[in-house]
Amino acid sequence: MDYFWLRPLLHYFLHLIFPIVIAYVFFRKDWRKAYLIMLGTMIVDADHLFSTPIFAPDRLSINFHLLHTYWAMGIYVLLLFFKGAPRIIGVGLLFHMLTDWIDYQLIM
Repeated sequence: MDYFWLRPLLHYFLHLIFPIVIAYVFFRKDWRKAYLIMLGTMIVDADHLFSTPIFAPDRLSINFHLLHTYWAMGIYVLLLFFKGAPRIIGVGLLFHMLTDWIDYQLIM
């Protein structure tokens, strides 16, 4: 059976729906605000516009695109040590990186 449809479904579920769970579990008091901030971290994918081709389904984003590098992820980890919005942004960006890594693992 061909599961070609599963990859994009899982990818967008992890990018768009699962952050609601993260927001509710870790930022319960302001989970709606946390969810919207995490959705805003999707702007990190703007770095794909500087690549040729912009989208390559078999390419791992991690350490390829500027905002998906290990150096950038180090900064995202540092955001976890702040309170409020910076922490939420750090969680959103790191989960975004995890989602992109999971997506790539599905094609290997």
